[in-house]
Amino acid sequence: MCGICVSVRLDRRQRQTASDEERANLEAGLSKGLNFIAHRGPDAKGIWINEDGSVDHSPDNKIHAVINGEIYDPNDALRTELETVHGYHFPSHADTELVIALYTVYGAPDFLTHLRGEFSLVLYDERVPGAERIILARDRFGIKPLFYTVDKDRLLIAAEAKAWLGLGWEPEWDVGSIATGAWMLGEKTLFHGVQKVSPAGWVEVGVDGSIKKGWYWDMDYKDKREKETRSIDEMVQGVRERLIDAIRMRLRADVPIGIYLSGGIDSSLLAGIVTHLVKDEGIKLGNQDATKRICCFSIEFPTDDNFNEADIAERTANWLGVQILKKRMDEEALAENFADSVYHCEHHNLDLNSVGKFCLSTVPREHGFKVVLTGEGSDEHFAGYPFFALDVLGEPDLAMPETTLASDNALREDLWGKSFEALKGVLTSRAGWFNHGIPDPETFREINNVQMPFVTQTWQATLDLFEPWVREQNAGYNWAATQLAQTQPEAREKIRNKWHTLHSSQYLWSRSLLANNLLTCLGDRTEMAHSIEARPPFLDHVLSEYVNGLPPTVKMVYTPDEKNVARKGGLPWSGSTKRVGSLFSEKWILREAGKPYITQELYDRKKHPYVAPNRWPKDGPIHNKLRGICTREAVEKLGFVSWEVVQKALETGFGDDADGTAFRKLLVVGGLVTIGERFGVKRAEFAGANGGSGI
Repeated sequence: MCGICVSVRLDRRQRQTASDEERANLEAGLSKGLNFIAHRGPDAKGIWINEDGSVDHSPDNKIHAVINGEIYDPNDALRTELETVHGYHFPSHADTELVIALYTVYGAPDFLTHLRGEFSLVLYDERVPGAERIILARDRFGIKPLFYTVDKDRLLIAAEAKAWLGLGWEPEWDVGSIATGAWMLGEKTLFHGVQKVSPAGWVEVGVDGSIKKGWYWDMDYKDKREKETRSIDEMVQGVRERLIDAIRMRLRADVPIGIYLSGGIDSSLLAGIVTHLVKDEGIKLGNQDATKRICCFSIEFPTDDNFNEADIAERTANWLGVQILKKRMDEEALAENFADSVYHCEHHNLDLNSVGKFCLSTVPREHGFKVVLTGEGSDEHFAGYPFFALDVLGEPDLAMPETTLASDNALREDLWGKSFEALKGVLTSRAGWFNHGIPDPETFREINNVQMPFVTQTWQATLDLFEPWVREQNAGYNWAATQLAQTQPEAREKIRNKWHTLHSSQYLWSRSLLANNLLTCLGDRTEMAHSIEARPPFLDHVLSEYVNGLPPTVKMVYTPDEKNVARKGGLPWSGSTKRVGSLFSEKWILREAGKPYITQELYDRKKHPYVAPNRWPKDGPIHNKLRGICTREAVEKLGFVSWEVVQKALETGFGDDADGTAFRKLLVVGGLVTIGERFGVKRAEFAGANGGSGI
C-alpha cells in the first residue's frame, strides 16, 4: 500500500458512537481522497473506520498501521528475533505486521530505530481505552512523504496534501513560507497550517488533540579532532561492502525491478553492481531471473553535451550487456508536461529537470516495471556537488594531517577566498539561480563559518518577485538563521565544535534541499505520479553511518593538475563548473570502491548535476506555455506575486540573450499558479493571518 489518507477526531476523550450518516460521510470523503492519490497505489484501495469514527483508514485488531514504502529485514533477522526471543506470532509476512510487532515489543518511538528502508507510516494503538495513541513517522532521510494539518475538529494526514481535497479541505497559501523559502528548510509547506513530518521524525497525537514531536535518529559525523587510523584500503572496502549490501536488499520484490541510468557514476555504479549480483551471484532482480533482461531507463535532452548524458549511459549499458530504454525530452514534451509535474510535486521548482524526471517515470511503467533503483543520496554522502569544495576548504582535515590542504593553511585559505567569489558568480550569473547578496557574517560565525546556507538560499526566489506588502513583512528574514533554527540542538552544537565544515555542510544540505526539494520533485512525487516505487540504496542509513564516519579528505580529494596550481590563479570554478576537476576529485572513495563495476570513462568523469537546459527560444513551446499559465489574471489571483516582475520576465527570460534568473522566476510563478488553480487555493490577502514571515 503506497497511499495514505487519514482523518482523526482531535479530541477523543469522550468516545462517541458515530451515526450511520457520519460513517457514510467519512467513508465517502476518504474514498474521494484516495482517488486523488490513486497513482500511489492503483492496484487496490481499502478503507477502515473504527467504531466511533474517530480514526479512519487502518487495518483491524487493537494496533493498526498503514505504511507507505518499503521496510527491509535482511534474512528475516528481525522477524526471527521477535518470534524466538519475544514470542511474537506473525499472522502474515507484510511490512505492516513487522512494524506492529516492533511497536508491541519496543514501544514508541524506540520501535522506529529498528526499521531500515524508505517509509512513512501511521499507527493507531487502541489497547488502553482513554489513552489511545496515534503515531506518525517517516524514514531517516525523508524519502517517503507524510503531511498533516488541522481542519476544524479533525487532524488530517496524507502522503500528499491533495488527498484532503476529497475531505473538504480548503487550502490557503502560507505566503511567508513561500516568500522566504522556509518550506525548503523544515516542516513548513506552501499551504497555511500544513506541516511535514520531519525526516527521522515522529509525531504523537494525544486523545486530547495535543501534538508531541521528536526525532528517533540523526546524522552524525567523525569528530574533526580525531586522527584517522584506518588504511585507505580498509575504508574503500568498507564502503564497497555496505553499498553492495544496501543494493542487494533492495532487489527483493514481487515485481520486476529496473534501474534509472544517467551518465554519472552513481546510477552507473548501481547498474554495475546489480549486473554483478545477478550474473555472478544469481540474485533475482525482483521476481524474475534477470540474467538476460536487466533493464535501465535514461533521459535524453536534445541539446549539447552540457545537458545530455544519454550517449554515456548507452555506452555504460553496452559495456554491462544490459538493455537501455531512453526517454527523449524535447521542448514540446517539457512544455506539455510542466503543469502535471507541478501538480504532483505540490511545490514549484526553479529547473525543468523535475519535468524530465516526471516523464522518465512513464517509461518503466510502460514496459511492465513498478520498482526502480535510483541514485539519490550519493552526492550528499560522498561530497559530489562542486559547491561542497567551499566547505572542504573551510578548515584543515586533522583526521589526515599529512595531506596538502591540512598541512598548508596558507594555500587552503587562499583557495577558500577565491573560490567563494567564483562560486557566487557561477550560481547566480551563469546558472541563473537567485542572488540574495552576501549573507550576514554574524550568523555564519554561529555555524563555524559553514557556507552551505549561502548555497541553499540560491534555490529561493528573491523578494523582488513578490508584492510590496510581502517584501515589507519579510524584509528582515535571515535564511541562515532559520536554517539553523530548524536543526536539532545537538546537531547545532556539533556544527559549532565537533564536525569538520564539510560535514556540517553535508548535514545542512541533507536536512533542507535534499529532503524538501530533491527527494520530492526529483524523487517520490515524480515517480509515484506514474505508480513507480523508487528505491535509493545510497540513502540506506547503515551505509550512510559508515560514510559519515570517514574523514573529509577521502570524499573530496585535492588533486591539482599541476603543482601549486592554486597559487597560479587556478580556481575550482574558473571558466566553468567543470574546472573543479582541476583541483578536486569529488566522491573519490566512492570511485575507488566502485571501480570494478564501472567503465574507465565513468571512473575518470567529473560530476555533472542533473539539470535541464535553461535557455529556450522566444515564442517556442516553453515560452508559450508559461505565457499561457502566467497571465495577468492568474498572477493577480495569487495575491502575493508582482505582475510587473512576471511581465518583464516573460519578455527577458527567453532567446539567445535570455536572463537566466528571469526564466527561473517564471518557473516559480508558473508552479504557484498551477497549484493555485488545481487545488483551488484561496487568494492571499494583505490582512490574512498567513502573511507573516514564515519563520
